[in-house]
Amino acid sequence: MTYCVGILLDDGIVLASDSRTNAGIDRVSTFRKMHVFEKPGERFFAVLTAGNLSLTQGVISLIDEWLGCEDPERDLWAVDSMFGAARVMGKAMREMHTIDDPHMLQAQVDYSASILLAGQVKGGKLRLFMVYDAGNFIEAMGDTCYFQIGEVKYGKPILDRILNPKSSLDDAVKCALISFDSTMRSNVSVGPPIDILIYRRDSFEPAFTERLDQNDPYLQSIHEKWGKAILEAFGHIEDEPGWKY
Repeated sequence: MTYCVGILLDDGIVLASDSRTNAGIDRVSTFRKMHVFEKPGERFFAVLTAGNLSLTQGVISLIDEWLGCEDPERDLWAVDSMFGAARVMGKAMREMHTIDDPHMLQAQVDYSASILLAGQVKGGKLRLFMVYDAGNFIEAMGDTCYFQIGEVKYGKPILDRILNPKSSLDDAVKCALISFDSTMRSNVSVGPPIDILIYRRDSFEPAFTERLDQNDPYLQSIHEKWGKAILEAFGHIEDEPGWKY
């Protein structure tokens, strides 16, 4: 299992992903699920992946192999918009399924994945997409300023209560990490290291990247202070005075 979140704000984008994969309680491994493709000053793409690891690694490998190819519908360096980049990502997903699906079905393997794609092409808008297993995709817009993939249910409430497009990048990072803490508290298949990336609008390069391991002081501080704050908030809610039992 995994957990990834992408947050689109007026000021930029915050991305966060865990790095735990497992095929059983005694087979836990660490793989990076955040990938960056960039030409500084011209274009910037960040990709977060969740799902079958061989499928997502295959998609990233295809994207890398297609860079500089003669087909503008496969080359991230040739697309003229983030919509075009999302189409490239969807095409890579479909191609991997075309190659591997017969064998995976025969072996009864869950061969599915989802992807978050964020970035900007010079002259275009900063955009955030969720690419589904079939290669189709949707875009974050309007009141929807974030997407999650993987183990999404535990970390969603804090994102819904706090985030809006005008939130600061600092608040988005804090909110994303609290979301991760809630997820890790309830599901041991999600865990550190956690990769963080901050991109400022129109910069065409990451403003900040960091990998937080389980002993990171800030991650531990969030865990302790958030847990304490929840208990204090619970204690401040009065009992129902009219109930008899």
